[in-house]
Amino acid sequence: MGCLHCIGKPSKRLGSDYYSNSNSPKHTNKKIINASEDKNKARVELNGRANGGNKREGNSNNDDKNQLSLDVKKLKLREDDGNTSNVNKAMTFTFDELAAATGNFRPDCFLGEGGFGKVYKGHLDRINQVVAIKQLDPHGLQGTREFVIEVLTLSMVDHPNLVKSIGYCAEGDQRLLVYEYMPLGSLENHLHDLPPGKRPLSWNTRMKIAAGAAKGLEYLHDKMKPPVIYRDLKCSNILLDEKYHAKLSDFGLAKVVPSGDKSHVSTRVMGTYGYCAPDYAMTGQLTFKSDIYSFGVVLLELITGRKVIDHRRPEKEENLVAWARPLFKDRKRFSEMVDPLLEGKYPVRGLYQALAIAAMCLQEQPNMRPATADVVTALDFLASQKYDPNSTTPNSKSPSVSPTIQKTDDN
Repeated sequence: MGCLHCIGKPSKRLGSDYYSNSNSPKHTNKKIINASEDKNKARVELNGRANGGNKREGNSNNDDKNQLSLDVKKLKLREDDGNTSNVNKAMTFTFDELAAATGNFRPDCFLGEGGFGKVYKGHLDRINQVVAIKQLDPHGLQGTREFVIEVLTLSMVDHPNLVKSIGYCAEGDQRLLVYEYMPLGSLENHLHDLPPGKRPLSWNTRMKIAAGAAKGLEYLHDKMKPPVIYRDLKCSNILLDEKYHAKLSDFGLAKVVPSGDKSHVSTRVMGTYGYCAPDYAMTGQLTFKSDIYSFGVVLLELITGRKVIDHRRPEKEENLVAWARPLFKDRKRFSEMVDPLLEGKYPVRGLYQALAIAAMCLQEQPNMRPATADVVTALDFLASQKYDPNSTTPNSKSPSVSPTIQKTDDN
């Protein structure tokens, strides 16, 4: 789920499962194992007219809620798919309202396209607010199941580091989500393939974004009742407001952890290539530590500026995590891992601590990965240590004395 600022010509990038890298068509940012299978199983024959864009008279709230309730019933959602009572908590919109908000989905309001469908920027007169509107593509990689789950999940969440849901439309065969507009788009747009003249993210901003994303994940894991496993944490699903405040988005793959203190949820393997924890990919057992692994990948992207999968690089460097693992063990080479666009403007100790956190999150054994709360504590500390690039000489080499990779801070 995601949106970009609507200026000039439309951009193809957004935080909505976008398959962005034209140079790596096989893997980069792709949904992986069983994605199409899940899509096909999730599709149901919907009641209503085939043309959801036809005008309807009167208030459609009850009709939309009834249609979504039918979707919930037909999909036979279980306890780990979300609390179906939350259907009645979300605001509903008519298709005509959303069409009017986007100028009938005109091209200059187009923000991007992903597995769910197309995303548009619009202005809703009823609430006098600029919003992002995501329209389900019935032939896309995500289907009605993901739409319903996202409505249910967004109806439950309330946290400054999670994108805010505004409502939805379930009219005829039309399925649209409405959520807050994030003017700076996704984190991915600020890390990779920057256009000429675009300033790279500073070290301080990167740590701020990492800490914010970690807090959103902590809310899902530790503070929501029942807790939720995100399952699709990646740079394109972290959206940024005008002050680079990070919010997690796109909850179509989220899984509610059933009651009974279960240690894992057994499910079809879903996610994005490169971000999916190896233990989850092999066993289908989804845990909170699966999300921690994905977070480690995102943190590594923030530090290095590299894509999770990049087929333009030499073969040994195509996979970000595989490239980084041997470097984690050699602190003399830590400086090789930092994004060259930073031009040496980063705190050496802060770099080592950030790499330590990433390395722990990327442990192959899930029980060796840190708890979400511990990640938040460590990154909060790093984000609080403001680096002044004008007060020091840019780094060119690693110092001979440094903290060990096993530590997350020096306290």
